[in-house]
Amino acid sequence: MEMQGTRQLAITQQQAWDALNDPEVLKQCIPGCEKIEATAENQYSMAVALKIGPLAAKFTGKISLSDINAPNSYTITFEGQGGPAGFGKGNAKVQIAPNADGLELSYTVQASVGGKIAQVGQRLIDGVAKSMAEDFFKRFDNAMQSRHPEAYAEKAATGVPQEKSANIPSWVWLAVGAALVAVYLALR
Repeated sequence: MEMQGTRQLAITQQQAWDALNDPEVLKQCIPGCEKIEATAENQYSMAVALKIGPLAAKFTGKISLSDINAPNSYTITFEGQGGPAGFGKGNAKVQIAPNADGLELSYTVQASVGGKIAQVGQRLIDGVAKSMAEDFFKRFDNAMQSRHPEAYAEKAATGVPQEKSANIPSWVWLAVGAALVAVYLALR
């Protein structure tokens, strides 16, 4: 499965970078996330409870960051296990770049799933992935509005649209996240 998307944000590049690297922000924004903990430099463990069609399971996973070019980009590699429900693994390339409207976060995810999850059908998986990605970005946007209300007030005053494009044909981390979108793909 391959997925890509972009999202327009009102915050600064550094604010977005800091938030996307903050386990507490990610825990708050990833649907079903129960924990994210640093295990080593640029490595994290996660636990996420998800329901995909008739399957409900708790997934545990590992995330590692590489190709780090702060505050511009990084690559997230992820793998998650859900016991009999199955597994997910893959990577996501995340970029954060200033543009005329403020800041654009873009990601490209390549992931694969196996086990019972893969048996529920690609259409259902893609629908759940898209829904989770949208939910993540809504939560992330709300968290950033709470942390940086001045950026959103300035954006509203200038009439810049809050979203440029979702362009999400299917999941993603974690972002995560956008990076985070990739994170939750790993855990389905």
